[in-house]
Amino acid sequence: MNILLLGDIVGPSGRRAVLEKLPILVKKNKIDFVILNGENAADPGVGITKEIVEEFFKVGADVITTGNHIWDQREIVDFIDTEKRLLRPQNLTAGSPGNGFGIYITKNNKKVAVINLMGNVFMKKCEDVFQEANKIIQTIKLKKDADFIIVDMHGETTSEKMAMGYLFDGKATMVVGTHTHIPTSDHRIMEQGTAYQTDVGMCGDYNSVIGMNRDTSLKKFLKDPSAKKHHPALGEATISGLMVIADNDTGLAKKVQPIIYGGILESTV
Repeated sequence: MNILLLGDIVGPSGRRAVLEKLPILVKKNKIDFVILNGENAADPGVGITKEIVEEFFKVGADVITTGNHIWDQREIVDFIDTEKRLLRPQNLTAGSPGNGFGIYITKNNKKVAVINLMGNVFMKKCEDVFQEANKIIQTIKLKKDADFIIVDMHGETTSEKMAMGYLFDGKATMVVGTHTHIPTSDHRIMEQGTAYQTDVGMCGDYNSVIGMNRDTSLKKFLKDPSAKKHHPALGEATISGLMVIADNDTGLAKKVQPIIYGGILESTV
């Protein structure tokens, strides 16, 4: 089973790259299941819309995860209850619309559980992520309730993400971090067989400040009164993510491979 998870898609540049290149990646790598983090995909660089969600599904996405910007486009509040393949963090405040995890059937009749979590440190207020993760571990068992389990841990700090990796080690196929928009070089298979990477990076223009226009960002850091509102960088995007080849018998990882495709970052790696 070949599984691909792409990091935060940022603005028009990232969105365009995914729409154009995802089908190529899927075909080239014989991908069976695709997860995208779409929480920055709308034109302002925050949130996602119904139209964008449907575009991603058309080019091969199976599930879309999100994070702290899930409600930045208000139309999603109603839409998320009807579209079960669009997830929001499971540990948002109780009673939030939508779902934080789901079990999906692949074309080859495998059950894939996708779990969307969000860190507590330096993030919007939400329920304790580790308590919520423990509940899910008791609810969804690998090779009993799902053939494969994927966890998107959307968080600011490396420590929370790494700790979550160890919590799920041997209990999930892969645990990957999103949110910080920069790919880390610690991709590996952990001791109990779970694929892990602290952050898979973003699908966006890396000639930027985490996907946003660099000049505007610099002005804001310098407290320049002429600074305008943040907006995405619009240069050629690099697609960043992690591909995992998983064992059909155990549901655990056999191989991990970072995906760095297009844009300036590909030529640097």
